[in-house]
Amino acid sequence: MTTTIHLIRHGHHPLLRRVLCGRMPGVELDEQGCREVEMCAALIDPIPSLIQSSPQLRAQQTAGLLAARYGLPVEIAPALDELDAGDWTGRSFAELDADPDWRRWNAQRGSCAPPNGESMASVQQRIVAHIEHLCREHADACIVLTSHAEPIRAAIMHYARIPFDDFLSIEVAPASISTLVADSTGLKLSQANRKVPV
Repeated sequence: MTTTIHLIRHGHHPLLRRVLCGRMPGVELDEQGCREVEMCAALIDPIPSLIQSSPQLRAQQTAGLLAARYGLPVEIAPALDELDAGDWTGRSFAELDADPDWRRWNAQRGSCAPPNGESMASVQQRIVAHIEHLCREHADACIVLTSHAEPIRAAIMHYARIPFDDFLSIEVAPASISTLVADSTGLKLSQANRKVPV
């Protein structure tokens, strides 16, 4: 029996690459993001039996578009939430680039964390524990999890055995699919960052 886990990043939104949204409320997909998710839905194989989402609106919208295609409900899973960016939440990347703590965090993800925020190790622990729980509870299933760049990146790094400080080597594009497969030999990364057609 094989369990397939598709980790799907939410689609494009207007603040993408401009503002560190983190858990900032009210961040919605734009038209481009909705189109990306519609294209992503066509790439999912096999047909999912369970769809879960981060609590953030943009991830819930992504999950909703996917769920509508397959006639499934969406379950909210706190373990899929975006990294808590703490005091950096809502700040522009242009502003953050002048902050030495921001630069240090991006060079040393394994030992630093946002001020009053969450470390990558904590993100990785919660998402990996959730994935492995799902694999135990849903044998021979296809599961779709909609989340964010940092949690998906953390999961990829765990299963690919990549250290946190090399996080920039892992791209997670909007509406991309990264796939894990669990069978009798264990849980392995099958595909990372499959992008939708441009």
